[in-house]
Amino acid sequence: MNRDDFPILKRTINNHRLVYFDNAATTQKPQTVIDALSCYYAHFNSNIHRGVHGLSQEATALFEEARECVKKFINAPSNQEIIFTRGTTESINLVASSFGKTFINEGDEVLITEMEHHSNIVPWQMICEEKRAHLKVLPFNEKGELCMDLLDGFLTEKTKIVAVTHTSNTLGTINDISVIIEKAHAKNIPVLIDGAQAMSHEKIDVQALDCDFFAFSGHKMYAPMGVGVLYGKEKWLNAMPPYQGGGEMVRHVSFEKTTYNELPYKFEAGTPSVGDVIGLKTAIDYIESIGIEKIADFQQELFQYAFEKLSQIEEIEFFGTAQHKAAIISFNLKGIHPYDVGTILDQYGIAVRTGHHCTQPIMTRFGIPGTVRASFAFYNTFEEIDLLVEAVNKAKKMLQ
Repeated sequence: MNRDDFPILKRTINNHRLVYFDNAATTQKPQTVIDALSCYYAHFNSNIHRGVHGLSQEATALFEEARECVKKFINAPSNQEIIFTRGTTESINLVASSFGKTFINEGDEVLITEMEHHSNIVPWQMICEEKRAHLKVLPFNEKGELCMDLLDGFLTEKTKIVAVTHTSNTLGTINDISVIIEKAHAKNIPVLIDGAQAMSHEKIDVQALDCDFFAFSGHKMYAPMGVGVLYGKEKWLNAMPPYQGGGEMVRHVSFEKTTYNELPYKFEAGTPSVGDVIGLKTAIDYIESIGIEKIADFQQELFQYAFEKLSQIEEIEFFGTAQHKAAIISFNLKGIHPYDVGTILDQYGIAVRTGHHCTQPIMTRFGIPGTVRASFAFYNTFEEIDLLVEAVNKAKKMLQ
C-alpha cells in the first residue's frame, strides 16, 4: 500500500500538507487509474458496439473486459447481470422505476430503513407516490443499529421489495444484510442492497449474499466519478421494462413497434462513459493487487486508533456506535456547529465532511443539524489522525 500512488496526496491546502478524511464522499484516484483514462482518450476513443472499424472494436473489447472484471469482482453469475450506470443513485432509480412499474401497485408497501442515504429514500418515495403505495421505514436504536427485532412485523404480504444500505455513510454501521435477505426471501420478497460504502471496506459476493439487486459507485472505490454498477438477478431484469429509451437498448425500431435488446444492453441506453468504465476496471485491478482484506484490516486499525484518540477530547459526542462499523466516525463538539469545526480543520489542511451527509432523517432522529464526519482509506496514516485530533482540540478552544 503506497501513498505515492496517489498524486493528490502531495498537495498542500492553506499551507499545510493535505490530510484527506473525506473518503466516504469520494476516494482519491491512483496514478494507474488516471493513466487509464488518459490512455483511452489518447488511443482508443470511439463509440462502442456500433462500429465495424478497428477503433470501435478495440474500445468495445475494453468496455466488455471491464464488465467481465466487475462480474468476477463481485462473483456475479453472468455478465448479463452487470449493468453500467452513472453511479449508485442511478442504479437505485433504475430499479425503483422499472421494478416499480411492473411489480408495485396501489396499497403495496416498500420497506427501507431509517439510516438510508437520500438516494435510497427519494426514488422509492417517488414510485410510491406514483403508484399510491406505502413507504415503510425500519428504525434504528441509539447506537445506530437497526431494530432487527421489529423486522418480521415490517415484512408483510403487501411488501414488494426491501431496499437497505449495506453500510451507513453517516453512522458507519455495517448492517446484517444476510439476515434481512433471508427473512425477506422467506416471504418471497426481493432485496436491493445499496453497496456504495461497502465496496471499499470488504469483499462482496452477491451469490453468497443472494441479494436480488446490488448497487455501487466507482468513485468510492478509487475509480473515476460518473460510473457505477447495478447487479440484478436475471429473472428480475428480464421481467422489468427498460429504464430509458434510445440507442443500444433496442433490437428493432419502427414507428409501429420497438423490440428491446437482450441483457444487459436493454438497460444501457445511449453512449456510455467508456473511459470511466475502463477506469473502474483499472481501480478493481489496483484493489486486487493489494488485496481487499488487507485494505479492510488496515482501515479498521485506523478507525480504532482514531476513535480512541478522539474519545479523549472532552465534550465530544459520537453518532453511530454500533458493534460492527466501517472506518467512518461522525462526531460533534457540544455546543459547536459542525460547519464551524470543519471550517477550522480546513485551515489546517484537513478535509472532513460536515452537514447531514444526505441522511437528513438520521439528523432528525438525533435532533442535530449535522455532524463532522471523518472517513478513512488505506492511504491514510496514524500520523494524520494525530493531526486531526490536534486540530479538533484547537477548534474546540477557538469556538467555545
